[in-house]
Amino acid sequence: MNTIWQWGAAELAVEFRARRLTPLQVLEASLARIDKLNPTLNAFVALRADAAGADAQASTHRHARGEPLSPLDGVPIAIKDNLPTADLPTTWGSESGRHHVPQRDELAVARARAAGLVIVGKTNVPEFTLEGYTHNTLFGTTRNPWDRRLTPGGSSGGSVAAVASGMVPLALGTDGGGSTRRPAGYTGLVGFKPSIGAIAREHALPPLLLDFEVVGPIARRMADLQLLFDVLAGPHAADPDSFAAVGAQRPLSQTLRVLYVPTLDNAPVDPAIAAACAGGAQRLQAMGHQVTTGSLPLDLSALTAAWPQVGQIGLAWLFNRVPHWREGAGPRYRDMADQGAALPATTLWQVLETAAQLRRDAARLFERFDLIAMPSSAAMPWPADVTHPPTIAGQPVGPRGHAIFTGWVNAAGLPGLNVPVETADRLPAPLPDRLPIGLQLITPYGSDAALLALGQAFEAQGNRPWCWPPLVLADAAH
Repeated sequence: MNTIWQWGAAELAVEFRARRLTPLQVLEASLARIDKLNPTLNAFVALRADAAGADAQASTHRHARGEPLSPLDGVPIAIKDNLPTADLPTTWGSESGRHHVPQRDELAVARARAAGLVIVGKTNVPEFTLEGYTHNTLFGTTRNPWDRRLTPGGSSGGSVAAVASGMVPLALGTDGGGSTRRPAGYTGLVGFKPSIGAIAREHALPPLLLDFEVVGPIARRMADLQLLFDVLAGPHAADPDSFAAVGAQRPLSQTLRVLYVPTLDNAPVDPAIAAACAGGAQRLQAMGHQVTTGSLPLDLSALTAAWPQVGQIGLAWLFNRVPHWREGAGPRYRDMADQGAALPATTLWQVLETAAQLRRDAARLFERFDLIAMPSSAAMPWPADVTHPPTIAGQPVGPRGHAIFTGWVNAAGLPGLNVPVETADRLPAPLPDRLPIGLQLITPYGSDAALLALGQAFEAQGNRPWCWPPLVLADAAH
């Protein structure tokens, strides 16, 4: 029982089928882990312990009959607090949502339930999920299991903290500008941003980031991530983009033409990240792929300039449509909404055209390359209560200086996957001690299945087991 919390979803599925372990036992271990670590990490903001117990008991009976609903039936999962859940508040990290209990589950949540996954609770987010760290006045600050002084990133910080600390083996996040990939990179996890439409959406919160935001699965190992994606993926009549994603499904060749991009527009990158991700590119080369190092041949200047306006316009629209959300919003977000309301309609039209042009340009780029590899983040994790690192590699940067590598992938609609590369302790001193680093793999629209298969091959080539944060293991010993 002392090690059940360490097992992954694929391992639990084997144990359930063999009837050596029951979903009820696993849930009890998960809740005990949450009780021990959540007061320090603040990953979960709401639990459904009794209801989860009933779900786990029902799953235990199904396994006893040999009738599981899916390979993940009985596996605990955490849900990010911007994904509507019919039996738990969906606060969006705002005082405005303190008592907001949606009438229906978001489609991805409903599919998880239908597959028998045991929803344990909701995980913390920054207010309106518009920040790259995880803090709000309603629930406070979420901390990184690798170093509790540091942030796990955002906006899926609560979800990655829950998985990296062993509270649950799986979590759902969302990714509107890097919000699964960067936090996964900061915590040593695999985090997936699917193609737009690959995981259909219905009954979602209002889309502040247009169609840039998608639901993304989070896990410790690629096999677990694959199982969860299989449960969540597929079209739905309410989401026309989901049929486009299915129609665009495409394989990748065995030998890939890889472009490794160390930085964008000469932006600073932490030396530990630069070294580790270069090592990841070398691993791709060792796998037999043709790796070229160079700059990204896309003009991202218009998108970079427009990026702050997307959230501002989204908030202005939300507060106009549903004034209740403005009433409890923090001053920062009211100011953002006011800035968005002052922008002319032509600004939004230009944002849409910028994204459309980027998607056309990306399609042409993937006529020359099969895979783009680049760091998931430009900065190592920073103090947990700080919105963003003010400097990287000794150079001053703005609020999204750490996030330069991810947002364009969202605007382009492409699938992107964070995979762990060598931790900093494997690199020359004086680099940070044992902090995870993530490499981002990006493939053409619709190649989600092929990218996940590549992620599994990359993980196998590294031949390293999941490495638990030392502080997490220390807690387990007491």
